Order: sequence, then structure tokens, then C-alpha cells
Amino acid sequence: MAIIQNRYEFVYLFDVTNGNPNGDPDAGNMPRIDPETNHGLVTDVCLKRKIRNYVMFKNDNKPPYRIYIQEKAILNKTHEEAQQAIGATPEPAVTGADEKKEAKGKKKERKGSGDEVEKARAWMCQNFFDVRTFGAVMSTGVNCGQVTGPVQINFARSLDPVTPLEITITRMAVTTEEKAESQKGDNREMGRKHIIPYGLYRAEGYISAKLAEKTGFADQDLALLWESLANMLDHDHSAARGKMSARKLIVFRHESALGNAPAHKLFDLVQIARVGDEEAPARQFGDYQVTLNGKQVTASDHIVCPVPGVTIEVKL
Repeated sequence: MAIIQNRYEFVYLFDVTNGNPNGDPDAGNMPRIDPETNHGLVTDVCLKRKIRNYVMFKNDNKPPYRIYIQEKAILNKTHEEAQQAIGATPEPAVTGADEKKEAKGKKKERKGSGDEVEKARAWMCQNFFDVRTFGAVMSTGVNCGQVTGPVQINFARSLDPVTPLEITITRMAVTTEEKAESQKGDNREMGRKHIIPYGLYRAEGYISAKLAEKTGFADQDLALLWESLANMLDHDHSAARGKMSARKLIVFRHESALGNAPAHKLFDLVQIARVGDEEAPARQFGDYQVTLNGKQVTASDHIVCPVPGVTIEVKL
């Protein structure tokens, strides 16, 4: 696979209707918000999780598109698999109790020579899409090194303040006989759902060709990343998340590996403004207008970029 030769930045727009795009466990799973502005937030970790899930669905978690960070994974066992694959003999992962003992004295040297660690790191990049894309810290227990990924994504932020709501719901069944008896057969249980009525979110991302050289991030991986961003929300529906939809994916491609313009100047070309009655709260994507360098974005096509050495493609 050919390693990417160009730097990229991208702007990703998605919206949510009557759902919770990213609950905050420190706030009872309410939608995340910026407390100073009430703008909604979605973490980079949340977006990467959805990309990982789509890649796993599409490729059945087979190499070279396996997923390192997945539900119920035991990461040190994967590190042992890497060491075995390169012909090294890993020692068992260090337990929490052992780590406490080591903390009192000299730290035990991690297993593996520098050459073995580099080979294990390369094996992980070759086999795991999310390692060569987002990077990973794989030095816990059995040491497979650390990887800085070429693809990084900022927190997504809503264009306008959002209003988190706590909705009471009723279940027409109870979990135990004791509850049924206490209700004299009424058999109801109350619950809560946390939603925002509507929010349009903007995320910005970066892709480094120089870091891609180190991880093996190739043109096929880049195409799969764009495909994931376009389709991942259609495979992530749940009762909690409501209706989430990918709306726009705007890609800036530099002519060189190091880039031809600062990322923030390119991001500033993408402007989103309210249309219609701006006093009323937004309730649909049509309440906004997306413009690129002052021109409305209406079609998936290549657009002339005012910045020399950069081209624009609207993929959604």
C-alpha cells in the first residue's frame, strides 16, 4: 500500500435531533456542554470510537484492519501476541500488585530489547488500523512501544448553545415481585432520558503525511477514513443517541507533505450561519447555511481554494 504523500485538514459537520451525542459520566450522563457558553461538546474519543466501530463492522476485525481499542479488549494480551508474532518471548504482564512493589524500589526494566520493541511496534501498525491511524501507547506490561498517529481530531462543538433536557420515561413492567406487590399490580418503573432537541456540531481534524511515514498510513486507509466519517453514524443508532446524521465533510489537500498553509487559515474558510428566523431555536440542518470562501456549499465537488498549494473537496 502506498503511504500518503500529502498533508490534509478537514471539517466535519454532523447533527443530532432529540438525542444525546456524548454523555458526560461526571454529570449523570447528561450531554456534554461548555459551562461558560452552553455550547454542546463531543469528545475526540467519542468520534474515534465510531470510526473504529465502522472499520470493524466493514472488515470483520481482520488484518490489516483489526482494531486495537475495542470493547472488553485486554491490551497486554495483544502486546504478547505482537511479541510472539515477531519471534520474541514476552514475559507475563506486570500486575497491579507487582507495580506497587516496584514503585517502592527500582522500577523493573520492561521486557524486550530496543530492536524487539521496534519490530513489535511495526507489527502493531501493520495489523491494526487504529494504531497506524490514531496512534497508541503500547508500553504497558509487555512493551510494544508508542505510536503518534497521523490523524488527530479536535473536540466537536455545537454551532449554537444547546439545551439539555431530562425526560421522564415509563416502563410498563417491573424487575422484581417485591416491586409488583408494593404497587399492587400497577407494575410501572420510572426512568430518565437525557437529550438535546437539536444541535449542529463542527469537528476539525488533521492528517500528517510525515507521521504517516512512521506508521504506514496509506492511501487505502485514508479512503477508509473518509468512508467511515460519511457512514459511521448510520451504524451507530441507539435509543439514547436519537437521530444523528453526517452533514458535510470538507477536505483540504496540500500539495506537499509538510503543507502549504496554516490549518487555522483553511478552517476559517468554512463559515456556518443561521438562516431564516434567527430568534427561533434551530431545529434542523436547513436552519443553517454552509459557505466556503463566501460561496454556498451545495454539491459534492472540487472547489477552487484561494490559498495557493491547497485544493478543496466536499465529500458530503
